[in-house]
Amino acid sequence: MTDRFYEDFKVGDRFMSAGMTITESAILDFARQWDPQPFHIDAEFARTWTFEGLIASGLHTMSATLRLWLDLGVFRACSLGSPGIGEVQFPRPVRPGDTLRVVSDIVELRASASKPDRGICRLRQVTINQRGEQVMEQETTVFLKRRPALTKPLSVSS
Repeated sequence: MTDRFYEDFKVGDRFMSAGMTITESAILDFARQWDPQPFHIDAEFARTWTFEGLIASGLHTMSATLRLWLDLGVFRACSLGSPGIGEVQFPRPVRPGDTLRVVSDIVELRASASKPDRGICRLRQVTINQRGEQVMEQETTVFLKRRPALTKPLSVSS
């Protein structure tokens, strides 16, 4: 992917990631370290609980979403980081063997009023499983570098 800057994007641009299969061992490893609730780390307990089986932590789903998005490289040359993520929803659990993809739509672009070297991009990101079912939705704001001036000052010859 070629290097892009804020000016190279438009509202309505859509990007689709590759897939990532979430294994049972990945669910267990993540949850043991970061979210050790029994329905994330104990398959036997999870079968008797609300979700009737082991499910990935929402934080794991968010991390996979970020990784899939970053692997696209869309903002590689111009990202200046994110000031935060909006509301996140998990309409369906992620289960062992699910293959996730991320669909990212640019919903807003605006130049920064205080820092002329950057623009502000708001993305709506939907993470889907192999059946096309939504497992997560979030809005993310990212600061993007603006394209450097293309003209150089003329030199004065003597």
